[in-house]
Amino acid sequence: MTPQEILGQFGPRESMEYDVVVVGAGPAGLATAIRIKQLAAQSGKEVSVVVLEKGSEPGAHILSGAIMDPKALTELIPDWKALGAPLNQPVTDDAIMFFGEKGAFRMPHFLLPPFAHNAGNYIVSLGKVTRWLAEQAEALGVEIFSGFAAAEVLYKDGSSVQGVATGNMGIGKDGQPTDSFQLGMALLGKYTVFAEGARGHLGKQLIAKYRLDAGKDPQSFGIGIKEVWEIDPQRHQPGFVMHSAGWPMDEMTYGGAFLYHLEDNKVAMGFITGLGYTNPYLSPFEEFQRWKTHPNVRWYLEGDAAHGIAHGKRLSYGARAINASGLSSLPKTVFPGGALVGCNAGYLNVSRIKGSHAAIKSGMLAGEAAFEAVVAGRAHDELSAYPQAFEKSWLHTELNKDRNFKNWFKKGLTVATIMNGVEQFALRGHIPWTLHRDKPDHAHLLPADQCKPIDYPKPDGKISFDRLSSVFMSNTNQEENQPAHLTLKDVSVPVGINLAKFAGPEARYCPAGVYEFVKNDDNSERLQINAQNCVHCKTCDIKDPTQNIVWVTPEGGGGPNYAGM
Repeated sequence: MTPQEILGQFGPRESMEYDVVVVGAGPAGLATAIRIKQLAAQSGKEVSVVVLEKGSEPGAHILSGAIMDPKALTELIPDWKALGAPLNQPVTDDAIMFFGEKGAFRMPHFLLPPFAHNAGNYIVSLGKVTRWLAEQAEALGVEIFSGFAAAEVLYKDGSSVQGVATGNMGIGKDGQPTDSFQLGMALLGKYTVFAEGARGHLGKQLIAKYRLDAGKDPQSFGIGIKEVWEIDPQRHQPGFVMHSAGWPMDEMTYGGAFLYHLEDNKVAMGFITGLGYTNPYLSPFEEFQRWKTHPNVRWYLEGDAAHGIAHGKRLSYGARAINASGLSSLPKTVFPGGALVGCNAGYLNVSRIKGSHAAIKSGMLAGEAAFEAVVAGRAHDELSAYPQAFEKSWLHTELNKDRNFKNWFKKGLTVATIMNGVEQFALRGHIPWTLHRDKPDHAHLLPADQCKPIDYPKPDGKISFDRLSSVFMSNTNQEENQPAHLTLKDVSVPVGINLAKFAGPEARYCPAGVYEFVKNDDNSERLQINAQNCVHCKTCDIKDPTQNIVWVTPEGGGGPNYAGM
């Protein structure tokens, strides 16, 4: 039964009307809602705001490093310290390391470019910050519906956005309604703000429908894979921040890693692989596991019985795509009836390895524009005040200064390091040129016969691990009796093209073991999709070389339930 047939049998949907509908209870979406309600309270106006969150609660699907610049948060909620915001560990020391396979070189502190300085910033669990923001939003009267995935954009006369519909619940694997079927609900708004994070399912559709990316560079992404460990107090350095480049990546493959010392003997560590890589044999998950074996990382995790140092304990695991595009790829962020904010648009500053401050600021700007429009009696038009305010903001200045950072890496790590230093030191960010990219990440993959297979070491179960034991630590859970939310446009493509030409890269780029090629009884091969493993990272939707995989929303509440990420 098609969605249209279901609506014909069970419709019409129940609907609820609000002034503003926000899709996604991350920092950007919550900042949007909070700012609207703040302005409404200040002016004595009544403006209704609802936030939809596909995770089981705000923060359940949030994953970031994360070092947080509190600048935007201070603008949004000046008394955040008094209100108990979980920014508890200030950065105390910065290190940028260049790794060889066995050794490392630490860049002298006086040579660090301005974007690499973290004085005044905090090492945080962005999931905890998000939960706290949700509490502040609800205290202002924002309604938050957790466990409800926005599955469809609703249009007014096919032109302007009218709102969204949540996904139907209780659809079986065969696509037919089960005994527990519940029809999705329509949430209608004068304006709808999309804050889904990187490669948002609906945001991608809106960019295509309204051609918001016309004249812009293709967007570029990375896959970030993260673990949180508890380590021996003797090797814990609260507030120490380490970023590394080089090994295990080669000179021409963009990637890097981080190790952040939180409070309570915890460290957050992760590896980011640019999804424009060329070798289909590369596995971002395996690169991360290999990176942890480097002496400068292993030392923090490994026990030393002779000196009374206990072996570290891995507490959690997760993965998420990040939008690392920069200002040249930022699409038009408004369209009739709505706006894109946060990583759904691509505001993350990849040079600073930070996005939460940008997400909050963009949400504030969109919220201010939406409030002004609602109280003026407008609806379903373009919130042009939002991009205009962005262009006058400190966020635009910051992103413009660092706009070339990632594009220099097309010329290799050495050239990129030198040229980013020139732009930031010699030119102080006043750069007379702009570098561009001309093709999306998936188009960079080379045929397997032009590349060398990578021999990854087997996990030792102490420092390095396999995918399935890792996914278990993400607390991922999906309703098994539902249609797969990882869909194929053409079922023949995975074997006929991806396996034959590219050696089946989906079996390697997925950090959760969702995709595997298995043999049939006649010895032919087929792609098996283990959708229940999916951590909603969106890597497959981005990197599939034929763009045959399309990620759609599963039932609300499914996916990871990250704790402390």
